[in-house]
Amino acid sequence: MSDLHTILNQSAVDAILLTLRLAAVTTICLLIIATPLAWWLSQTRARWRAPVSAMVTLPLVLPPTVLGFYLLVMMGPSGPIGQFTEAIGLGLLSFTFTGLVVGSIVFSLPFAVQPIQHAFESMGPRPMEVAATLRARPMDAFFNVALPMAKPGILTATILSFAHTVGEFGVVLMIGGNIAGQTSVVSTEIYTYVESMQYAQAHWLAAIMVVFSFAVLLWLALMKRQTRAMLS
Repeated sequence: MSDLHTILNQSAVDAILLTLRLAAVTTICLLIIATPLAWWLSQTRARWRAPVSAMVTLPLVLPPTVLGFYLLVMMGPSGPIGQFTEAIGLGLLSFTFTGLVVGSIVFSLPFAVQPIQHAFESMGPRPMEVAATLRARPMDAFFNVALPMAKPGILTATILSFAHTVGEFGVVLMIGGNIAGQTSVVSTEIYTYVESMQYAQAHWLAAIMVVFSFAVLLWLALMKRQTRAMLS
């Protein structure tokens, strides 16, 4: 940590630590939410499947600032989320770490759901049918058959969710307001440095982001190659 301080100032170090904390919390929450949602999308034939799938995918095509704006409005004192959180004594979530987590979950949801959904769909109906013939309850079959078979998809979802949260900008800027030490993450800290023409600090933070992103993509490529080798 002392070596890092010689390159980056305290605000940059705080932004890095907050970013890692945000990415970790968001990823855990996403896996809890995305796994049953992905299972439902992969198995159901209900009429609501298409609209729900479209809502999950929406953050991929919606500008982050638009998504961040509407989340900010919903978390505000006149919004449904803001009124609910105030009614239960939590106060407003906007410009707080909890608000960043909520926004990050919404923004990164497709990066968690789609790999897991693809993994569930790829295994086909046969394993669950075999489990049913052995009188396994649906819940037991899900945890003991479906989840282990979907492990590569879950691992991919974990990596992508964490990496995507680290790289967020528009949503966290709109919801968090870039408050130093509270809601300032790496991407918004780079923006602040560039605005104040502190290009050396911006360079170091941006370089860290580039190296991190490359490492994530390399890891995914190696993991996919290993998976193909195991299946062949």
